[in-house]
Amino acid sequence: MAGGSAIRGSRVGAGPMGEAERGEAAPRRYVSFYCSDGHETTPSFADEASVPEIWDCPSCGYPAGRDPENPPKPPKIEPYKTHLAYVKERRSSGDGDQILAEALQRVRGEDL
Repeated sequence: MAGGSAIRGSRVGAGPMGEAERGEAAPRRYVSFYCSDGHETTPSFADEASVPEIWDCPSCGYPAGRDPENPPKPPKIEPYKTHLAYVKERRSSGDGDQILAEALQRVRGEDL
């Protein structure tokens, strides 16, 4: 039994596809980039566009360069630091003992 839909299999906005509808594509060039994990990425650039020195690898996220023998090193990831770790960087344990003694003296002086 035939349905009553004349536009079966198409969607709103669908039209003829191809060069005639959209115009001519800009001339392009393909440039290879290599990351430290050994991945090769080949994005395309317009002929008149400047090509960057570094490109992010879509596979691993590391930076990729144009030289396959010397790819850029991956960034060093610093571990998460707690507030206490930052305090220990700024103060020595002697400073901490002195601050604690001053705070205890103030508390004891106020309570008496």
